[in-house]
Amino acid sequence: MPHTYTDPSGLSRYGWTGALDQTFTEHYEAGLVPARISRVDRGLCTAITTSGPIRATFAAPHPPDPLLTPCTGDWAALRLGAEPHLAALLPRHSAIVRSSASRSSHGQVLAANVDTVVIALSLATPLDAAKLERLLALAWESGAQPLIVLTKADLATDPEAVHAEAGALAPGVDVLVTSVATGHNIDALAALLRGTTVLLGPSGAGKSSLGNTLLGEELLATGTVRAQDGKGRHTTVRRELVPLPGGGVLIDTPGLRGISLHDAADGLEQVFAEIEDLAAHCRFGDCAHDTEPGCAVQAAIEAGELPERRLRSYHKLQRENAWAASRTDARLREERVNRQKAITSHLRATYRFRDQQP
Repeated sequence: MPHTYTDPSGLSRYGWTGALDQTFTEHYEAGLVPARISRVDRGLCTAITTSGPIRATFAAPHPPDPLLTPCTGDWAALRLGAEPHLAALLPRHSAIVRSSASRSSHGQVLAANVDTVVIALSLATPLDAAKLERLLALAWESGAQPLIVLTKADLATDPEAVHAEAGALAPGVDVLVTSVATGHNIDALAALLRGTTVLLGPSGAGKSSLGNTLLGEELLATGTVRAQDGKGRHTTVRRELVPLPGGGVLIDTPGLRGISLHDAADGLEQVFAEIEDLAAHCRFGDCAHDTEPGCAVQAAIEAGELPERRLRSYHKLQRENAWAASRTDARLREERVNRQKAITSHLRATYRFRDQQP
């Protein structure tokens, strides 16, 4: 008998829709129930179901691959019982992925099925343009919409100047100056959030304080920052998903001190769109924008239309992304070779067994 979607209470507030329900049909038929993963730790995950949160086990993918491992924001098919088990993940419509902290060739998924990426940066310290460009590339590559939130306006000397600087680095992205202490622009921020929102930014940016203000209660751990450099400790130690009072859900993340790109070519094109547009007018299609004649990018720098720092940042992030991609390609080649070796070994053993038969 076909399943009828009835907007299950307890899951709709976490983002469950009729479209998701349709994709779940075969899982319903297998006796599984839908759930959204709110946190993952120590080989277990907390999954939100229609009857509330449940701790469930899951099998790690083999070979290990963080991209296939459950993470906060995933929709999952859960098998209930004495020991609930995560049986399958639903396809992700977006995912924030960076190179893994171990510097392996795998990517690390920070959050899945995200609609809005809030990039939080503190106005209490000078704007780090290079860090903002990295975070923007991460956000655009995910498939979600970035939103820059400049926090701690009450501690800033000239917040509007920083607002203009950030806006120049991120055309097409909304930039809000906020203050948790005074409540400045908090309502405006809440009105811009859609669906699933993730908070990204360095330690000390005030992400958890901002999250608590949006949630209307102290659910997220907060801490102090060092006076000498404005950096904070990792008061948020794991990613966690909680519903917002006005609708949608919020994912808080630990502060990102290392932000390495992973397969983010499209995100870089979006962040440096003006360089991509200029490059289309270079004399040579493979122009490196260095000393080549007829380079439209260098001409724009000489004319004062493009900051040279911007081009340096573009080149640096492109090199980093290409290096990460080459490591991934090498790993995939090695995995293909190992699979072929295993198949060949199995066939040889089969042939030897067959030849030994009377």
